[in-house]
Amino acid sequence: MTRGQDGLAAGEPNALPNPSAVGLVAVIVAATDGEPRALTVQVAGQAAGRETGLPAGPLVPEHPTLERGLRAWVERQTQARLGYVEQLYTFGDRDRQGDDSGGLHSLSVAYLALVREMRSAGLAEASWRNWYAFLPWEDWRAGRPTALDEIEAALLAWAGGTPDPKLRRRREDRLGLTFGLGGGAWNEERVLERYELLFEAGLIPEAHGQTGEAGSTDIATTGQPMGFDHRRVLATAIGRLRGKIKYRPVVFELMPPTFTLFQLQRTVEALSGANLHKQNFRRLVAQQGLVEETEEVTSGTAGRPARLVRFRREVLLERPAPGFRLTPSRRSS
Repeated sequence: MTRGQDGLAAGEPNALPNPSAVGLVAVIVAATDGEPRALTVQVAGQAAGRETGLPAGPLVPEHPTLERGLRAWVERQTQARLGYVEQLYTFGDRDRQGDDSGGLHSLSVAYLALVREMRSAGLAEASWRNWYAFLPWEDWRAGRPTALDEIEAALLAWAGGTPDPKLRRRREDRLGLTFGLGGGAWNEERVLERYELLFEAGLIPEAHGQTGEAGSTDIATTGQPMGFDHRRVLATAIGRLRGKIKYRPVVFELMPPTFTLFQLQRTVEALSGANLHKQNFRRLVAQQGLVEETEEVTSGTAGRPARLVRFRREVLLERPAPGFRLTPSRRSS
């Protein structure tokens, strides 16, 4: 008698359906010309407008480890070889793979990968995209995003749309915690919480099923949707990376071997979604001892040549948390 992985044979009492294999999904990040990019691929079986997703594939027997399986899928789908990789999160919600899953919990292990330069995707169906195309409300570099006007109005209507005063108060508290409404502060790391609140409020297409019709509550300013739950995975990665650059020098994984302080500041701003004060940023870099000057200067550009610097790897041994603890010079409007 054939038995599944749960140890029960088909047809036995309390036998469980055998779910699909564990999936692997990669958020591959680069910073090019001061813009944060994520490597995307085309995915089949999604509603119109949701064909964009992240490199992904199932864990199969020939993969000796999860990470090696992920690297194999990424190379097959994008012809990109990954360097720095870390496990991000394990997603296991029901129906996360679409409407035909039969209510099963489908597991997917997500990874965050950082690359130093903009590599060619290699295949026509793979392309680099600015991650703010998917989460436009997260980009505060030019001040408060205009997308928030419609988003906040819709969220306030959702919060007040229940007759239960306790539920209404909980919703309002969450709006303050995530979107800074009602006198709350905007925390750039709460990317996932903001996305999940929009999902719960039914304001994005993914909230209405991966292959279903758009809902009447969808609003146009919530960015481009993605296949499956990949926009949620991307939001998780952005929040993780924004937090991590404050205490680990991971941003240098995205930089070339030598660079200018201006290029470094633009990269940190791109990841954090915040505009930074030039002198304060350079003072912090100097105090932390994160870089050292080289004998090289920029060439072939207009204006005064700038000194090229490189990452000081010795800083990893000198202090436990060498990162960018920054105070954004954010404009409120």
